[in-house]
Amino acid sequence: MERTDNTGFLPISREDMERRGWEQCDFVFVIGDAYVDHSSFGPAIISRHLEAHGYRVGIISQPDWKKEDSISILGEPRLAFLVCAGNMDSMVNHYTVAKKRRKNDAYTPGGVMGKRPDYAAVVYSNLIRRTYKKTPIILGGIEASLRRMAHYDYWSDKVKRSILLDSGADLISYGMGEHSMLEIAEALDSGMAVKDITFVPGTVYRTKEGEVSAYEPVYLPSFEEITAEKKQYARSFMSQYENTDPFSARPLVEPYPNKVLVVQNPPAKPLTEQEMDDIYAYPYMGTFHPSYKKEGGVPAIREIQFSLTSCRGCFGGCSFCALTFHQGRIIQARSHASIIKEAQEMTEKEGFKGYIHDVGGPTGNFRKPACEKQGKKGACQGKQCLFPKPCPNLRADHRDYVALLRKLRKLPKVKKVFVRSGIRFDYVMADEADTFLRELCEHHISGQLRVAPEHVSDKVLHAMGKPAHAVYQSFLKRYERVNKRTGKSQYVVPYLMSSHPGSTLTEAVKLAEYIRDLGYMPEQVQDFYPTPSTISTCMYYTGLDPRTMRPVYVPDKPHEKAMQRALIQYRDPENYELVKEALCKAGREDLIGFGPRCLIPPRKLSGRKPKKEPSGKRGKREPAGRKPKKTGKNRKRY
Repeated sequence: MERTDNTGFLPISREDMERRGWEQCDFVFVIGDAYVDHSSFGPAIISRHLEAHGYRVGIISQPDWKKEDSISILGEPRLAFLVCAGNMDSMVNHYTVAKKRRKNDAYTPGGVMGKRPDYAAVVYSNLIRRTYKKTPIILGGIEASLRRMAHYDYWSDKVKRSILLDSGADLISYGMGEHSMLEIAEALDSGMAVKDITFVPGTVYRTKEGEVSAYEPVYLPSFEEITAEKKQYARSFMSQYENTDPFSARPLVEPYPNKVLVVQNPPAKPLTEQEMDDIYAYPYMGTFHPSYKKEGGVPAIREIQFSLTSCRGCFGGCSFCALTFHQGRIIQARSHASIIKEAQEMTEKEGFKGYIHDVGGPTGNFRKPACEKQGKKGACQGKQCLFPKPCPNLRADHRDYVALLRKLRKLPKVKKVFVRSGIRFDYVMADEADTFLRELCEHHISGQLRVAPEHVSDKVLHAMGKPAHAVYQSFLKRYERVNKRTGKSQYVVPYLMSSHPGSTLTEAVKLAEYIRDLGYMPEQVQDFYPTPSTISTCMYYTGLDPRTMRPVYVPDKPHEKAMQRALIQYRDPENYELVKEALCKAGREDLIGFGPRCLIPPRKLSGRKPKKEPSGKRGKREPAGRKPKKTGKNRKRY
């Protein structure tokens, strides 16, 4: 598409519109992030996708929700307002798992916190509706997608209605949105009223009792039922989980008071390779809008500016991950030619120093659907591809990914290609060939590999939807063997999680003992964060595993969660009292003493107070196998 503006960015002001000769936008996109025109940002993809099909899109980024006129700077759009809270749920963006306000926002110019409201999608939509009474409003993005039906909200500690009702919007485009948004745009452009757009896959709409046109819908328990009984909530959630596949899903109907119904159409079909290539070939500027330079730019661009997205979707099925609800289980991948072309363009950009920071997606070493069936008939309902053991039909084959990485390594100006996306070690173990692991160790990591075993207790791992601990131990041996063969001395850095449903103090102590035997202390700890639309969050709220409807232990009290976090960082003197209390409550006083297997001594160092609030974040960890550094916290020993 020929450009008539000066910058290449989409209009953010009336002046920008005038330079393009526009009197009116077809769509005005209201977003909670700064305007970053990069393919790692959902609003950038959707706006460029609409632009490529002839629609005029303007951007209102981080409007001041306290001012009515902040939403009207581009005027009323011809077809609809689009609303996205940002690349993260606004509540996760604002608060730690301890519900403490974060200090920085990586998606805001200068990293400043407070430029978007809590529950941003709802606030923005209500702001629009107060000014434009009849203009269609379409919600999208992660916040709307994962709150599309009634859901447990951790921050208010209650079940909230579908975001469609609280926002006053007309439609939700859930998932990644390219197919559904284009179909919505074409329907609106044809003159169809938004209330009649009830047929688009990947959308959620509101209707009245007796007016559901969906074919063979599944009626979920009503909002009154799921708020009155947690077992009903768990049943409703599992029905939703079982209807996330675009090939087999049925429409879902959720009743509300006053005969209101929220209807979810089945997900949109996955993108083909050609569609993926087309979407990532749009003329993105690849960075933040130049108006942010005076504020220091947008911090989030640093991690992704020189990274490559190779795939979408994940068949890993971790209980605490919302990818099944958002991107789906079917892997969608770009062609080698598409990725190589983007990499070549990247090497010519200002600031490129020879390093491609990542090549991957939700899971880096997934490049194809898990089996032949998925591409034509979808993922199996009621089964997982890797859990509790790899499916016999799983195709564990890294050859395509290896070939892609080899091509990228050969590009002029490229010194090194890193793989920093999550690597599924159980998928590596299912592949009999060592080729991928060998080349990963030789060329694509630098001293350490980060993987996510998450825990060591098989009981907790089962609740997490993760492989048994023995699989991780086998991976470590294979990794060590491959490194020796390549002449490398590299380490594994495990991501570990505390306080996940199923973890009692007994399991938390077992994890602490494992860390003791590794000989290092993680600098930061990931505490389980109950975010909307995950199996683990359903467990957290209901105390039931929705897959079996059996009770599951939930460490939901702040003090117990603090003890479980402290056990992982038992070496920190500030955690002494919490660790001691946890060991006593778990009946493990044998770990209090001066022996080599003890976690803490039988006394408290004078002048030290127990840590009040561990960070709850993931961060750097000492590589397994190395001795703790003699600096910082690790110098302070009992």
